[in-house]
Amino acid sequence: MSEERLQKIIARSGLCSRRDADRMVAEGRVTVDGRVAETGEKVDPAKVHIKVDGKRIKAPETPRYLLLYKPRGVMTTCDDPEERKTVLDIVRPAIRERVYPVGRLDYNSEGLLILTNDGELASRVAHPRHGIVREYLVKIRGDLSRPEQQKVMAGAVIEGKHVKPLRIKRDSRGRGGTTTWWRIEVSEGRTHEVRELFFRAGHHVQRLRRTAIGPLRDDTLKPGEFRTLSEREVRSLRQGPSKTGKSSRSRSRTAAARQRGPRGRASSSKTKLE
Repeated sequence: MSEERLQKIIARSGLCSRRDADRMVAEGRVTVDGRVAETGEKVDPAKVHIKVDGKRIKAPETPRYLLLYKPRGVMTTCDDPEERKTVLDIVRPAIRERVYPVGRLDYNSEGLLILTNDGELASRVAHPRHGIVREYLVKIRGDLSRPEQQKVMAGAVIEGKHVKPLRIKRDSRGRGGTTTWWRIEVSEGRTHEVRELFFRAGHHVQRLRRTAIGPLRDDTLKPGEFRTLSEREVRSLRQGPSKTGKSSRSRSRTAAARQRGPRGRASSSKTKLE
């Protein structure tokens, strides 16, 4: 294995982003074979022992980038103390590398979720400062009045910060007209953000489905299925903020058709939007 910059090796180990690795090296928290590492130095990870805060990092694995349709009733964590099913239970044993979920998608929500072992890419997708847009379909009883739409768009204070969606639009009406589906885009991705926005407008969210992450969209994945991201999709995530839209739909659909493996399915997690 050839020499690489130290911060890149640390990021590839899945510990943190390259930016955070730079900071750790500068703070003297990284050692190479027992000596304090220098900023910008290159090493061969196969020939040296690299430690962060006294703990040796694992050798970088082959980068993996997965797109999973998370079903409802599955935890977006690597393990769960209550022994509930997690997203890692879905991708194992097909995926041997130590991947982890990027961002949040709560237990009762469903939809697209990225899993990777690339710490730098994970940070770019998850951190609000990078402005990656998430799109959701939201089902509520009844409809949103104009004042209620304005209240959703006004935002709310969540986790100590005022957040507001980028846009909201009615997508369709449910059977019998008693429910409606709304398409909403946000860039913060904070815990229960979408549910809280609708709740403060007077509506309980019945179903919540993430349909896009930046340029990524795949209408062919079913609950419990996953696939490998194409090189083009990974590059598009690295390039920065991306709005969702028709062009991103067609690009992701084409990429999905070309890049279908590996793929898995949860045995009893098929759902249909109603």
